[in-house]
Amino acid sequence: MLDLAKIAKNLLFIDIETVSAHGSWDEVPTRMQEFWSKKASYMQNPHQYDEGKLYFERAGIYAEFGKVVAIGLGFFHWDDDNQLCFKVKTLTADSETELLSQFSSLIESKYKGNSLMLCAHNGKEFDYPYLCRRMLVNGVNIPKSLQLAGKKPWEIPHLDTLELWKFGDKKNYTSLDLLAAIFNIPSSKVELSGDLVNHTYYVEKDLPKIARYCQEDVVVLAQLYLKFHNLPLVPEDNIERI
Repeated sequence: MLDLAKIAKNLLFIDIETVSAHGSWDEVPTRMQEFWSKKASYMQNPHQYDEGKLYFERAGIYAEFGKVVAIGLGFFHWDDDNQLCFKVKTLTADSETELLSQFSSLIESKYKGNSLMLCAHNGKEFDYPYLCRRMLVNGVNIPKSLQLAGKKPWEIPHLDTLELWKFGDKKNYTSLDLLAAIFNIPSSKVELSGDLVNHTYYVEKDLPKIARYCQEDVVVLAQLYLKFHNLPLVPEDNIERI
């Protein structure tokens, strides 16, 4: 069985929420419109959206055309009665440079060297590379834990619950919400779902709602990690949202 106490101090669960870099097609610079149009021509488009609508609906998932607006962070700890607890918070900012700088500084100050182990769902395909790409775009230093250049696969301390669930299967994507349902973990999709984040940010202008959604995704992620190791869930009373 996993010795959770041994690794918990260096284990950090993360989730990011992203939106299109601009709130409307008219705001997108002409040069970037041309690149988006080229990319959009290869996308499946069953609803026959025009390129502007397609940009609003999908640009946020591509680091070249989107930006990060929320980063959820969570970690395990034990209380005075030796009960497993979980603490989670979300960093948010309309300024992506400010948000990524805050995240990078926090990671570097709290976790020295290469000791940090990150865990995300589909993190190796999405969260980790997206963060690194946007840090480069914004001129933010990439933390050591996200620097992969020159490292061998077994030297990269990144966990991915999607990869763990695949057991080597390369074919299928399984959502965090589906896995939560399978393992009877409360869903994070009570107030919001991923396909509505762009609308929530640009139309509703409700970043706090996105922050709460991101925070709950991190809670689900951590609970799923426990289930993957046949460990009991953290009781709701032991989860601290800050």
